[in-house]
Amino acid sequence: MRTSLLDVNPRLKAIGESPCNALRARALHITQELAQGVPKTFSRVVDLCSFDPQREGVPPITFLQQVLAVCLYPELLSDENFALDVRQRARRLIQSCEGSSVGCYTPSSGLVYIQHRIAEFITRRDAGVPTDAHSIFICSGFWRTLTMMTKLLSSSEGEPQNGVLVPLPYPHTLAMVLGLAGIRSVPYRLREDTGWAMDLEELQRAIRTARGCCRPMAIFISNPGNPTGHVQNRKSIEEVIKFAAAEKLFLLVNEVDQHSVHGSGIQWVSYKKVLFDMGPKYWDSVQMASFHSLSNGLMGECGLRAGYMELVNVDKEVMIFAETLVNMDISSPVPGQLALDILLNPPQPSEPSYDLYTQEILTNLATLTENALRAHDFLNSLPGMSCQPAVGGFYVYPRVDLPAEVLKRAKAAAVEADVLYCQELLEEQGVCVGAGSENGNTGGEYHLRLCVGVSSVVLEEALVRLGAFHLRFLDSYSCGPHLETP
Repeated sequence: MRTSLLDVNPRLKAIGESPCNALRARALHITQELAQGVPKTFSRVVDLCSFDPQREGVPPITFLQQVLAVCLYPELLSDENFALDVRQRARRLIQSCEGSSVGCYTPSSGLVYIQHRIAEFITRRDAGVPTDAHSIFICSGFWRTLTMMTKLLSSSEGEPQNGVLVPLPYPHTLAMVLGLAGIRSVPYRLREDTGWAMDLEELQRAIRTARGCCRPMAIFISNPGNPTGHVQNRKSIEEVIKFAAAEKLFLLVNEVDQHSVHGSGIQWVSYKKVLFDMGPKYWDSVQMASFHSLSNGLMGECGLRAGYMELVNVDKEVMIFAETLVNMDISSPVPGQLALDILLNPPQPSEPSYDLYTQEILTNLATLTENALRAHDFLNSLPGMSCQPAVGGFYVYPRVDLPAEVLKRAKAAAVEADVLYCQELLEEQGVCVGAGSENGNTGGEYHLRLCVGVSSVVLEEALVRLGAFHLRFLDSYSCGPHLETP
């Protein structure tokens, strides 16, 4: 029997095609055209749509590459061209693998040794807050672990649909992950005018809305914010925890950019640390899953595919099913699991690789800091565009006021107006950025998502091209009045 569109999972059909995927597919096609000699006004495509730093000129970390090289080819353990601490770390990691080989499967929840190393990192990070290695699950990246949690939280067919409160704007693949699991997304709006701060009254409005259409089970938070670049302070985190406790909501906390806080004077603190400090009333009742990833550290190792989830205060009966879900999957790639150890347990001052490692990490952080400031200042200098400061993570999220004629043309093309803007930018200047409508911003409010986790040279080239396009774009539609956005 031939499969037809009628046979496709209706939840998948409801999601539809992602504008981001369509833009990136077009960007790849343009790159192929350039290679074939098709004339363009630019020599290469610059992709700021999503975070993939090594693709856009950010160098990898030497210590990580050397350790993984030795792990993949153990004959190098005796090669003195590698520093002693590189070979010692590689030896310990090889010994932690089944069969002393990275080519062997690991337990579905990850290498036991790496689970314990992650637990040690979390306890150290949170000034002694206890961590159970058995509550840590290693998967192939953040979205894989979140998908596991959505399966755990989704309702059965015929029951009231479960819901998750999600920030507006949200990470651009979040709605798709929840939708595929049959979970309803209930947005709560972040306050752009106060640097994308969370607002307690808005959370209360969202929970009332949720109860009118579904059974709210959880609240999703990004800290640092994706794509907004904000960082919550302790008081804000306490308010969210109290809200979750009062409404009996599970906390889903995306903390993958915790190593990438770059705002002056900004301090990041984990939800787990704040929860513990609030005392037994909350520590014993609020349930939480915290997510971290190798992709979004300052290492930017997107291709190695590894991340972990820590479950906090989850009932033993529920943990059994979490383990069942993990065991239904094949273990994440072993090199990625080993790289997690390097991300969380870097060389120490007494070790020979410390100086170079520290220099490379600080250089990446300095570049990220300068890029965020440069993009903020440049975007705010463009007419019809405004951008809140980004103090954490890898994105800036400017607001763009589009002329009414753009909206008419977008409606005729059956796309959002910001998607049309991104399409024309890619075709004219070879710069690929994300449309804010993918992050939930629709209905007369338009934003762009730009990744600043790239080399400074790449960012400057992209900004110059974007600026030239933006002025031409507004000028070409100047015959119509600008849309007033709320």
